[in-house]
Amino acid sequence: MLIKTFGSAVYGINATTITVEVNCDVGTRFYLVGLPDNAIKESQQRLLAAFKNVGYKMPGKKIVVNMAPADIRKEGSAYDLTIAMGILAASEQIPADGIGDYIIMGELSLDGNVLPIKGALNIAIQSAREGFKGFFLPKENAREAAIVEKLEVYGVENIVEVINFFKKESTPERVCINILEEFERVQNHMEIDFSDVKGQENIKRALEIAAAGGHNVILIGPPGSGKTMLAKRLPTILPPLTIEEALETTKIHSVAGKVGRNTSLVSIRPFRSPHHTISDVALVGGGGNPQPGEISLAHNGVLFLDELPEFKRTVLEVMRQPLEERKVTISRARMSVEFPASFMLVSSMNPCPCGFYNHPEKDCVCGPGIVQKYLNKISGPLLDRIDIHVEVTPVPFGELSNDRISEKSEVVRERVVQARLIQAQRFVESEGVYCNSQMSAKQLRNICKLTPECNQLLKVAVERIGLSARAYDRILKVARTIADLGKCDAILAEHLAEAIQYRNLDRDGWAG
Repeated sequence: MLIKTFGSAVYGINATTITVEVNCDVGTRFYLVGLPDNAIKESQQRLLAAFKNVGYKMPGKKIVVNMAPADIRKEGSAYDLTIAMGILAASEQIPADGIGDYIIMGELSLDGNVLPIKGALNIAIQSAREGFKGFFLPKENAREAAIVEKLEVYGVENIVEVINFFKKESTPERVCINILEEFERVQNHMEIDFSDVKGQENIKRALEIAAAGGHNVILIGPPGSGKTMLAKRLPTILPPLTIEEALETTKIHSVAGKVGRNTSLVSIRPFRSPHHTISDVALVGGGGNPQPGEISLAHNGVLFLDELPEFKRTVLEVMRQPLEERKVTISRARMSVEFPASFMLVSSMNPCPCGFYNHPEKDCVCGPGIVQKYLNKISGPLLDRIDIHVEVTPVPFGELSNDRISEKSEVVRERVVQARLIQAQRFVESEGVYCNSQMSAKQLRNICKLTPECNQLLKVAVERIGLSARAYDRILKVARTIADLGKCDAILAEHLAEAIQYRNLDRDGWAG
């Protein structure tokens, strides 16, 4: 008897429906074809034990299992439940009525329990698009898949629950999620706050500007000055995720298996902080079956690179293209997949190997040229993509011991949201542009027009302070954001002067 059950494979962030054809015939052997990997080939032993432990048996016949389309390689153990239900139906141990109306996915343990899978949301979206009635999957992944309202989602703990459903003996409880209620409940829950940071008001101001315009930031300062603490609080002042952004972010995290158990939606902007020993593949993504890297996991959020010069140069250089295009394409001989990578880059570094160059109290012990050599570990093209350079100085004792409560994140976030609304209106007709940092050169000329007074100020800055030519566009973008925060239609001299302050690394002689 021939039975067809359905599973799904995830490539990139998109799912492809896989048809599992099971045929029982005269004979005794078990054949599994259709380009399965070793994890799928080993499913026979798991199925034997699982069937026996739940009161069923592997039929003593010739069983041929074909996974179609046969030219796509199938990977992982998530097809165990799909194959198991096909075998039970083909051997007439359970009725086959309606089994083809459902996507069935899950790894089986030897006692018949169903273990979690990756990419549940992506599979659910594709299943609903193709008109499937429902989706059986592990209980831990059910809330994630239940975001798709057009699909009946059943979270199961054991294969017996699926068997009893098709035998019409019992029905698992359908998982339903109120996506708006869930989204609002989680998105404003923050464990950290800007008010935790004592002093550093100028750095907070720079981060507020960065959040308002989506600008990349580098913080330079001695050890213990609060660089990491400030960077970790940046997501608390970013605008809340929209429903569309949350779904896109959840899809990426689902593919990587990073969505927490019994979690439905990623409602808080991601904050990724990889260690400086990370490889270039781990940062941008890759592998035989390409998986998202850190830059994609930080999509719609913040990628924080602490101690930037300690990262391998090859690792930093692979970020150059994604920073511009806000996506990354991973190409392999068999496939090419694209992952979104629209993130804010926040990095920090010591000013020199000893950490005390330009320190107000301690002397730098680095030799001549060492500071410049240390800074040269970061290439010019990468530094060119960072809009705001800020020097972080140590917090004096008076500030640390002060009981004054500084501004809370929710107050700063409100100003950031208002500035983003201005930008959303400005770029409403520009596809793919949502904030000032994403402006093209043509848009920059049209939007950031300067008065003669401002033009003269910028000319003086370039000539006297020694700002590089590459800093010109960045200064205009940051000045436009500062004007948006001040709700000004035009860029004023005060906005431009503040923006010029945030280009420390472009100044001639900064590193001695």
